[in-house]
Amino acid sequence: MTERNICPLVCLALWLGFPAAFAAPADAEKLIAMAREHPDSAELASAIREAFPAAEIAKGTAVAEQGPDFFFAIESTSEPRIVIDEDAPAPMAPLDSGKLHFYIASLATSRTHNFHYLIDGASFGGKFNVIAYGPESYLHPGVKPGHLTEKRVHTSTIYPGMQSDFWIYTPAEYDPKTPAAVMIWQDGEAQVERDGPSRSLNVIDNLTAGKQIPVIVHIFISPGTMNGKRMRSIEYDTVSDRYVRFLLEEILPLVGREYALRTDAYSRAIAGESSGGICAFNAAWFRPDAFSRVISRVGSFTSIQWEKEAQEGGNDYPFRVRREAKRNIRVWLQDGFNDLDNQFGSWPLQNIEMANSLKYRGYNFHLSFSNNAHGRTPGFAEDAEELTWLWRGYDASKTSEEFQMDPAEKDLPYYRVRLAERSPEK
Repeated sequence: MTERNICPLVCLALWLGFPAAFAAPADAEKLIAMAREHPDSAELASAIREAFPAAEIAKGTAVAEQGPDFFFAIESTSEPRIVIDEDAPAPMAPLDSGKLHFYIASLATSRTHNFHYLIDGASFGGKFNVIAYGPESYLHPGVKPGHLTEKRVHTSTIYPGMQSDFWIYTPAEYDPKTPAAVMIWQDGEAQVERDGPSRSLNVIDNLTAGKQIPVIVHIFISPGTMNGKRMRSIEYDTVSDRYVRFLLEEILPLVGREYALRTDAYSRAIAGESSGGICAFNAAWFRPDAFSRVISRVGSFTSIQWEKEAQEGGNDYPFRVRREAKRNIRVWLQDGFNDLDNQFGSWPLQNIEMANSLKYRGYNFHLSFSNNAHGRTPGFAEDAEELTWLWRGYDASKTSEEFQMDPAEKDLPYYRVRLAERSPEK
């Protein structure tokens, strides 16, 4: 039997708030054009130093991208070689009497990449989760942007006194006379800047205009706060129906006063990253009559809110999926072998366990597994692929569908793990 090889490595990732590769982006197109025309010029060296903070160049974290095109730069008196993903080390072009070095690469889009340097035989610098945006992440010519509301604040009764920020987004095709499908996004503040890290609004507009997804009212909601306390883990990681009741009894009725929303589970989806990922699954698990489509990115199927003999944890979900009644839901899981491994559990192994459990019970699921670390950008990168898969076959004339495992998945074996050789560099 053919194995699916997934190699868990020592995780070097940080939490979702780690400094992102796209902060203050440099102009990749300009740098690449200069490097190709004048690869050894003083002007190129000057442009590199102007494009990146000096600390990034010195630390080996300077990188710029535009779609598939990447430009890397590092300052080193020794000759560095760059390692991208699992590729062989590559030599870099020297500048400024060998003090500055650069490298140009064309990389696969709609995913993230990792890189580091080898200098005098030792690993140095680099980053995880450098995003390579695909074509759907840039608003296509002729596609009309949708409408994003101002930030709104809701005060909860299910979480007494908790205040949550939220935004509502409707594509240009939305018609208030026709009830639309609904999608709820956890950690919504990360999705609402059109040309920010997520590019979600561009993806939504492009896919809707191209009829690859239906017309959807998108609700971007942030974790609440109560008396100055951030409620994210309590809302997202707790295995119960409390959060989904918050959505069904408070948020959706509130939005429904202003927008025409469909109420069937077939027309509702929910998505999130990390704790927001298990939160999305949790909502559909407890209320499959309300949500049938799930995206979980680097989902925290771990013991964050587990308490002995008091509270079940997300770590139990792989076993609950195998043993409890099958829910009529469609699930996209995304993770990577550099994800977290800490006191709460192993994110890569738990997501593999979830995939195998979903397969065992014949669920309609997909596991996207790469080399990424913990963070939001891997999900942002494959946003278009996720949404197209999640909503494929949607028929507005229907209110239900019995989701079945994809025929191609039935013929595939379970996911299996092979241990990679461990070394200090890994």
